[in-house]
Amino acid sequence: MTFSLNHIRALLLEHHLLKEFITPDGWHLQLDALSTYSFSALSYDSRQVDAHTLFFCKGLNFKEEYLVSAIQSGLACYVSEQPYEVDATCGIIVTDIRKAMAILSMAFYDYPQNELTLIGFTGTKGKTTAAYFTKAILDETTNNKTALLSTMNTTLDGVTYFKSHLTTPESLDLYRMMRQAVDNQMSHLVMEVSSQAYKTQRVYGLTFDIGLFLNISPDHISPIEHPTFDDYFYCKRQLLLHSKKVIIHRETDYYDLLAESIAEAQVPVFTYGRSEQADFQVVTDSKDSLSFHLNVSQKNSQLSIEGDYRILLAGDFNQENAASALLAAFLAGASVSDGQTGLSKARVPGRMDQLIHKNGASVFVDYAHNYLSLKNLLQFARKENPLGKLIVIIGSPGNKAISRRKDFGKVLSELADIAILTADDPANESPQKIADEIAAAITNKTVDVRFEMNRTQAIELALSLCTAKDTVVIAGKGVDLYQKVLGVDEPYEGDYYIVKRLIEE
Repeated sequence: MTFSLNHIRALLLEHHLLKEFITPDGWHLQLDALSTYSFSALSYDSRQVDAHTLFFCKGLNFKEEYLVSAIQSGLACYVSEQPYEVDATCGIIVTDIRKAMAILSMAFYDYPQNELTLIGFTGTKGKTTAAYFTKAILDETTNNKTALLSTMNTTLDGVTYFKSHLTTPESLDLYRMMRQAVDNQMSHLVMEVSSQAYKTQRVYGLTFDIGLFLNISPDHISPIEHPTFDDYFYCKRQLLLHSKKVIIHRETDYYDLLAESIAEAQVPVFTYGRSEQADFQVVTDSKDSLSFHLNVSQKNSQLSIEGDYRILLAGDFNQENAASALLAAFLAGASVSDGQTGLSKARVPGRMDQLIHKNGASVFVDYAHNYLSLKNLLQFARKENPLGKLIVIIGSPGNKAISRRKDFGKVLSELADIAILTADDPANESPQKIADEIAAAITNKTVDVRFEMNRTQAIELALSLCTAKDTVVIAGKGVDLYQKVLGVDEPYEGDYYIVKRLIEE
């Protein structure tokens, strides 16, 4: 792929992003010179450039020394919101570097989204589960030609998975991955769309074929993410305004505001949930907690998706995630039988994995990592075993989502008997400090609070404390094999594998 300066100029002008082209002597680059430059690569990493790379000076922590280093490696042209006094052939100065990167990336990779059926999920909880469910259903329809971008793992060939670095990749990476998926003959792409994806323009200019809004509750509220809930919610609902068809959980908080915000868009809207007001109503089988029936309202009778379904994950909330996946997959070409078969086989790494202690106690490992997901998880554990103690292992990440610490304290106050506070991706913060902040928010003095910053030893402690009638919940990391510490992904055995090993020993 090649990319000319003429083409770049035209795109930036079209989107009102271009300020000017500059050269080292301060003169504006003449138009007739634009045709002499072209690029075969894009990068925002100064360590990955050469003379044929267009480099983006992006990020709050960007330093001029990164650009200088890139130029020493042969870089000729850069894109930035400000000019730098460096020995570059050309500086392309724009009004918004992130929007510019998104627009130029999608063009460089030749608009791969136009060759895929694009399904996006947003919500405070359930995105990963619903996305995996949707892929499992579509795999029945597309013969494994569905790509997936999720918080935990990514697959661009429908079969081979690798660890994800961000819930929604940076725009340059996103379009590169999309192009790779198309080259791998994928027909569909299911992806999670985070609030940060809209906050930082990672999906600027992108329209989804189907957009789903699962739920909303305060999360990612901090000075370095969303300063207020209003900002978080605003970013979340942008997905609905950039989708051709919309699916919404009918019982989500602020449903009326969501419905009002998309009314002017005049796109098809479908709702699901437990209430009779939902277009597609989820009814749990009274004899089998893993099975449910999907009722279809009269006004949506043309969507013949009504039927009985069974999933492998416990919890009413997972049935609702499955319902959202059924709707998305159906609108993308799946059938009822595809839904029934796909859901019956769908597994989600680190979600509601249950193991049985040698003494008979249930141990649940789940990726629950915010207020709503943790509350639903602990409520389920309480409901399953109301007589025994509920032992919870939890931590909270460093350098982000600071509001979660108080949220976790609140949930533990309401539902836990024993809380073992430990490390969970502490990043550049002290895990003990984070644990202290969670503990300070536990107002119920009957909760037995313990501290163990070594996560493996925290799990060992929980298993040693439980009896046959108790339930242990290990929340936060699931099957994640790394701990983020001081900017490094340190190898970690994984919650599920630690429990499994300890039980087998």
